Amino acid sequence: MKYSILVGLAALVIPALSFSSTVDTELLENYAKHAQYLDVKISPKGDYLAATSRITDGSVQLTVIDIDDSKILSVTQGQGNESVGSFQWANNERLVMTMVREVGSLDQPVPTGELFAMDADGSKQVILTGPRSESGEYVFAQVVDYLPEQPDAIMIYQRSFTSAEPYLDLYTMKITSGRKRSEGRIPLKAYRSTNVQVVLDDQGVSRMVLGIDPEDGNKTVILGRDGANQDWYEVTSYYEEEGGFVPLLMLPGTDQVVGLSDSESDTRALSVLDISSKEETILAEHPATDLMPIMSVKNGRANEVIGAAFEQQGIDTFFFSDVKDKDYSNLVQSLIATFPGQSVSINSSTRDNRILTVRVESVNSPTKFYMFDRDKGKLASIAAAKPWLEGHPIPKTKTIVYKSRDGLDIYGLLTLPNGSDAKDLPLILLPHGGPHGIRDTMSRMDSDAKVFAEHGYAVFQPNFRGSGGYGRQFLELGYKNWGTTMINDMTDGVQHLIKEGIADQDRVCVYGASYGGYAAVQSGVREPDLYQCIVGFVGVYDLNLMYEQGDIQQARAGRNYLDQVLPSAEEGREAQSPVYNVDKLKAPVFIIQGGADVRVPEAHAFALRDALKERDHPYEWMYKEAEGHGFYKPENNVERWQKMLAFFDKYIGE
Repeated sequence: MKYSILVGLAALVIPALSFSSTVDTELLENYAKHAQYLDVKISPKGDYLAATSRITDGSVQLTVIDIDDSKILSVTQGQGNESVGSFQWANNERLVMTMVREVGSLDQPVPTGELFAMDADGSKQVILTGPRSESGEYVFAQVVDYLPEQPDAIMIYQRSFTSAEPYLDLYTMKITSGRKRSEGRIPLKAYRSTNVQVVLDDQGVSRMVLGIDPEDGNKTVILGRDGANQDWYEVTSYYEEEGGFVPLLMLPGTDQVVGLSDSESDTRALSVLDISSKEETILAEHPATDLMPIMSVKNGRANEVIGAAFEQQGIDTFFFSDVKDKDYSNLVQSLIATFPGQSVSINSSTRDNRILTVRVESVNSPTKFYMFDRDKGKLASIAAAKPWLEGHPIPKTKTIVYKSRDGLDIYGLLTLPNGSDAKDLPLILLPHGGPHGIRDTMSRMDSDAKVFAEHGYAVFQPNFRGSGGYGRQFLELGYKNWGTTMINDMTDGVQHLIKEGIADQDRVCVYGASYGGYAAVQSGVREPDLYQCIVGFVGVYDLNLMYEQGDIQQARAGRNYLDQVLPSAEEGREAQSPVYNVDKLKAPVFIIQGGADVRVPEAHAFALRDALKERDHPYEWMYKEAEGHGFYKPENNVERWQKMLAFFDKYIGE
């Protein structure tokens, strides 16, 4: 596998803006660059490190290093527009990886569905699945489990490329030859825009699956079985609004599956579901935010729930006192204490847990990888994802909380310019995309927010109703209210910052992408006197058009989603669509769009532009024919930021 259209201004737009002399282009380039190092993992015996890294042409390669002598053993690249995607050590000498391919209509490379394997030194390369494999099958394959009990095999599922609603077939596959043994068919279909989860026990037997009910596209069903070659039976099923269980892993030697559950609570709690008895036991829950389990690892498998991670005012964790593997619990707690305020995860480890690779990141710190040798008590830096930002004074982001006008607690992120006294600052409201199930978090850096703060603007990112992570009730409050109460939550946050004296009420703009682009223009419709300028990036501007164009409505799951979250009547959707309400706008609008966007087709941007043009409303226009739902090429993001900063400077700058 080692393989040696336009950017213009319409007649009625604002006169062309000159870039502000304060815009730091080199800094923009540093924020726009894709991460150099994506993943780092140690082999099961601790002999080798494997890492994916980005090279000059933007593709991703896999490098394997002998740890003892720091010698590069192999470098693996894709062919043409292919890059290495994910990878994992299947045993101490052999790696399994996926490939991804850049597709212009999407915002990032997508998996090809092929699996590859090779030895650490790059030898014995085999294409395991797909049309280029020895079998030549036109299938999409995915690894289900790396089977630490069988170091020469992995568990995969595969599905047909040609069937619209294929069933999934399970196989145990040899990683040296690609030969496979059938483990049966999962009686669930791989519907477009949905996923099927498969959970194995500690013996490598598939015991539980979750997916969409083939008889009811709105229902999630969980199936279980008592052992290999046994019949599948229903454990439970539920509709989303009822709350349910999402399986994650089986506890060794039991019929119990650890998962996340909101069947008995509003937020997602840590829960254990017994396959045989079908009884569920809540281990822990938080009244205001979802939990994620922290697990100990033994012999290459998750072994015990030792605690939970969550985010409310910041990144936080708690640990159970009555765990069996206290040594591992103490290890994790020690690592977390070493990096306060950051998200810390064990990325890989030797089979005996003697040496680990650790991933550390936060909203204020780019991702960095470390290696921890427990015998030596030594923590060493391996690689920084964005080394060019090392030592740079990145503007700080913090969590704030305020009350909505109807009494909800709304959490959000506030990023301030370096050296600011947080008084009477120009403010940019930046609502996230999605919108449902997504939230802005303290665990990941947002380049938009940092770039704007670097140039003197305060940036506010509210987790308005409908956002994820705060419970089912909070999520559902946003349904059918994209352009009403969700917008109110954003407005209330801006007013809170004005009241606190942080934001200057006469210098506020709003910008967002995808749903955030919709929210930006809709905010200007609902609050015409509050915002001095508006930027919509790959935004939805016509809710009726969402039912006609784009990839969401092409899948049954997508149509179900639209029916659930948008107003039921056409008139209601028009009332909440910016394109039908541009006469209420006062602020100038900057529209940014990718011509190859299949999520939000360019028709939305053109419809908004035409409506503004018809009313002689001032607007700016930026169009990149080959970009998709969000700009992927760094140079296009640099240009986007340059023009946005010039736009902001014109209306709310000094």
